[in-house]
Amino acid sequence: MASMITIAASAVPEHLRGALTRWLLEVTPQLYVGTVSARVRDELWSTVTACTADGVAVLVYPADNEQGFELRTAGQQRRRPIDFEGLTLVAFGSLQPDPLSNSQGMANRF
Repeated sequence: MASMITIAASAVPEHLRGALTRWLLEVTPQLYVGTVSARVRDELWSTVTACTADGVAVLVYPADNEQGFELRTAGQQRRRPIDFEGLTLVAFGSLQPDPLSNSQGMANRF
């Protein structure tokens, strides 16, 4: 079943922006909205994470949980989602990598 998704992508290559506009509407610069199936959503997100380079991207889509949505992020950013007893919260931190943390955590699904 198709559902509405939102992708915010900044400082990403032009070819990625073009790929996103094939499936989604760019309502403002760097903000894409559309209704797609879960399979298309996952394929789009794979493309985004592979091409983000030095940019930043966030995907928000409906989910059957307490908040009603799930959040995925890609790229180096100060705000990162964390799971707190089943709720997704956003931690605000430094852009400097923490040597004790898992460097792949930013691209994980929460």
